[in-house]
Amino acid sequence: MNSVIQENVLAVARAARGRAESLAWFRVTLGLYYLAGLMTPDTIDFKVVDRAYNRFIYQAIGRGHSIASVLQFMSGAKVVAVVDSARFTAVFAAHCPEVPVDTIGFLLSLNLGVAKTISKIDIGGPVLDWIERQQARTQDGGTAPSAAAAVL
Repeated sequence: MNSVIQENVLAVARAARGRAESLAWFRVTLGLYYLAGLMTPDTIDFKVVDRAYNRFIYQAIGRGHSIASVLQFMSGAKVVAVVDSARFTAVFAAHCPEVPVDTIGFLLSLNLGVAKTISKIDIGGPVLDWIERQQARTQDGGTAPSAAAAVL
């Protein structure tokens, strides 16, 4: 977590319309950065990483939120409205080039895979349906964010 990521996340949140949408965009953008950061061959000290993310979350939106709650949000139905929004994907692409838009499906599937492993619950639902729709569009030659079902 560095100041560039923080500014990018805040820029995306500021582009939203209204408080609820801004909070949702903040959560999704931050969660995507967090998940993209897991894609490294280096050993990750999760205590250090989570502490930095939690500090930023507290400073940006206040108490009651954490990186764990952000990741939970990203496995729930409300994330679909965000990632399916053309406005969000355009703003995200403009402000967050370090996390390509076409990796959103993969990162969401990674998050679902981790949730499945940890909680041992069925991950079927709106997020998985969205990922599968994106895969189908991509396979049909359309342009859609790609997803990696192998994680699931």
